[in-house]
Amino acid sequence: MNTVVQTTHGQLRGSVDNGVHRFLGIPYAAPASGANRLRPPRPVQPWTEIRDATRYGAAPFQLAPPESAGTEWDTELAGDDCLNLNVWTPDPGGAGLPVMVWIQGGAFEIGSTAAYDGRNFARDGVVCVVINWRVGADGFLDLGDGQANVGLLDQVAALEWVRGNIAAFGGDPGNVTVFGQSAGAMSIGVLLSMPRAEGLFRRAILQSGAAHHAIPTETAQRIGGLLAEKLGVPPTREAMAAVPPQRFLAAQAELKADLFAKPDPERWGRDAVAGLMLWQPTIDGDVVPQRPIERIGAGAGATVDVIVGTNTEDWKLFLAITGVIAKVTEQDLADSNSVDGFPPMSAYGLPADVAYREYRSHYPAGSPGDLLAAVETDWWVRLPALRLADAHAAAATTARTYMYEFGWPAPGLGAVHAVEVPFVFDTLDTHSRLFGPLLGADPPQELADAMHAAWISFAATGDPGWPDYDPARRTTMLFDTESRVIHDPRAWERALWEGIR
Repeated sequence: MNTVVQTTHGQLRGSVDNGVHRFLGIPYAAPASGANRLRPPRPVQPWTEIRDATRYGAAPFQLAPPESAGTEWDTELAGDDCLNLNVWTPDPGGAGLPVMVWIQGGAFEIGSTAAYDGRNFARDGVVCVVINWRVGADGFLDLGDGQANVGLLDQVAALEWVRGNIAAFGGDPGNVTVFGQSAGAMSIGVLLSMPRAEGLFRRAILQSGAAHHAIPTETAQRIGGLLAEKLGVPPTREAMAAVPPQRFLAAQAELKADLFAKPDPERWGRDAVAGLMLWQPTIDGDVVPQRPIERIGAGAGATVDVIVGTNTEDWKLFLAITGVIAKVTEQDLADSNSVDGFPPMSAYGLPADVAYREYRSHYPAGSPGDLLAAVETDWWVRLPALRLADAHAAAATTARTYMYEFGWPAPGLGAVHAVEVPFVFDTLDTHSRLFGPLLGADPPQELADAMHAAWISFAATGDPGWPDYDPARRTTMLFDTESRVIHDPRAWERALWEGIR
């Protein structure tokens, strides 16, 4: 069964399954090719015939294919026409439904809309949108030419499309919630602070990412210059855009290999070394005027309701899946050695002896790899989340702030990065090649019911179902098989990291 809607650019034909209407591969900006390559998004050209919207659109060019062999993601090819999005709605003829826009993660290097299915949000009365945006150097090349952060501008263009078109799918353009995980959540932290994103969303949910990770433009321009050297072309947007995409990606892979081989902060910048991420939002003074957390503390995003949180053992995932966690020794921690290219404990700002002493005292049974993972978790996501909650709660007047922690342990791993995503989407597919390995044989459906319902309640009303956060009590919802409200669960980490970026 097909269904047709009228957008500002032309008609779209989607599909219907079990009462959910699905529209895939909708362009929200012109193809990022030719004169548009490596440049801010341009408007979509209207079409006259009814456009088929029953298949996924192109994914952004990216360093490596996602870990998703055998899924729908395999049918999606990377290409210039990647600035597209998908919509699930219960009723295109309806009106006033809450809207949720998912901004996916992937270290600012990978991503595909086909990895996320919004049907269960639509089943439960929400218009769900999942967007593509440019990643890697395609999205975050900074050459000092006034055109940095085009990946963030892609996200703004997608949100502008939502504002202008979502009513045609039954959604309320005045009640939009952006939600995202990892680099998607970090993007939302930046969007909260961005003048160009002001007014485009009413609520925000940040999962394992906040408002700290944006690099100085000097660092970003140095990395852009190193990429130009790899390509053998002048460090100009015109010259680099003329390089074929596969060579462009290969040069990025070579540059990242150099970073892993010699993670020298003097060459790459501390943020790139500590995070092992070359491509991030850059503080360019225009799109991103200053560090996002500082602007939020000064009142940016103060009218937006916010949920922010992390997973209990978040960053352990990366040390575990690479096998590095078993290679870390007590001596590595004491001497602050790097292991297989992963940054040493001292890379995160705490003196190595202090970090070792404190984390060993709080994790007496933890392996050396567990301790390093705990430090990484706190630096990457936990402290940024707490500081965002503090800043937003202090600056907001009518808007509310909420904090959560996801504690259900993935079998054999713990409550690691990304394990909460299928619970949020209520898609506990244990056969999924992307999230299935995190779920085990029998993930708790009641936890998915609770988390999915809380996200929808927040999107619809601004209230997820637990008390809001304030610096006096630091109320936090702990999601687990027996979810409960706790208060100030991370007091020692806050004290330890006070004043350390």
